[in-house]
Amino acid sequence: MNFAFSEEQDELRKSVRRFLEDKSPETEVRRLMETTEGYDPAVWSQMAEQIGLQSLTIPEAYGGAGFSYVELVVVLEEMGASLLCAPFFATVALGANALLASGDEQAKSDLLPGIASGETIATLALTEDSGRWDADGVTLAATQSGGTWKLDGHKSFVIDGHVANLVLVVARTSAGLSLFAVGGDAAGLTRTPLATMDQTRKQARLVFEGVEGRLVGTDGGAEPVLSKTLDLAAVALAAEQVGGAQRCLDMSVEYAKTRIQFGRPIGSFQAIKHKCADMLLEVESAKSAAYYAGWAASEDSDELPVVASLAKSYCSEAYFHAAAENIQIHGGIGFTWEHPAHLYFKRAKSSELLLGDPAYHRELLAQRIGI
Repeated sequence: MNFAFSEEQDELRKSVRRFLEDKSPETEVRRLMETTEGYDPAVWSQMAEQIGLQSLTIPEAYGGAGFSYVELVVVLEEMGASLLCAPFFATVALGANALLASGDEQAKSDLLPGIASGETIATLALTEDSGRWDADGVTLAATQSGGTWKLDGHKSFVIDGHVANLVLVVARTSAGLSLFAVGGDAAGLTRTPLATMDQTRKQARLVFEGVEGRLVGTDGGAEPVLSKTLDLAAVALAAEQVGGAQRCLDMSVEYAKTRIQFGRPIGSFQAIKHKCADMLLEVESAKSAAYYAGWAASEDSDELPVVASLAKSYCSEAYFHAAAENIQIHGGIGFTWEHPAHLYFKRAKSSELLLGDPAYHRELLAQRIGI
């Protein structure tokens, strides 16, 4: 087993990094934060047309590039470092993965090509007001009448739910948990953007009043699909967290070298050295967890459920600690709106809670390994 990235994967990282340096500098992140949509449609199209990011892990049979999950880990790590404001995570890590895991060939043939081309923004609507990321939190009901399915209820904290033109909704039927595809402009669907702490990743509340949905997969068969989708999304989020944590570490080290206090750089003081050393240890450990989970996802390994929860819990805490220490090392300037440290801190906190917090994933990990 070789955990070194290939030459092609390194080139992919370089090309994505160049693209993001051009399209997602801090000034652009701050501009998009203030918009309701939260992304630039032109950049979204360029991501698909110029470097094919949306199609990366979609099989060639459905219009994709057919690469492995390891390539997606590389891409998301760079996106996390630049705080890219775009519905990429929702579309690829949640929407596309849910369709691929569903086993519904007709739905995959109909819906995945649009995601691969960049025409479709997708998301997964699972959580409700309870904020639970598991099957027990689903109360939205789907009923069948005259051959059509009608959805009634609401979803909260839906990532990019206000701009998605394909919403994959987890609903409860008489047979159990089921997955439905709903158009963003469907009759009876009301979408309201939420005010959130992390403005770089938009969320929405969706209300369904007799909304017609298309059954994806089998009636009552969504639980294993949901489990697989959330594991893959957890790996993707862990990679994104690693990118953000590395950027916080880089910012801290650079500032510690250049900030002079009492006639010498603050990096020469033991307290700052210890902070940076602890951050380095945690960031490198987080990389190991995320990369191993990426390998498990690409190989569809039996280990995926275990390592996905392990990576999500560890990378969440490593990122949040790195973001908090980054503010401390920068001192007074680190607390100002003008400095980017708070942007990473807010993303770290929201990502920590997204898909379940570290305590939830450690409990899940314990159950999965039989403790």
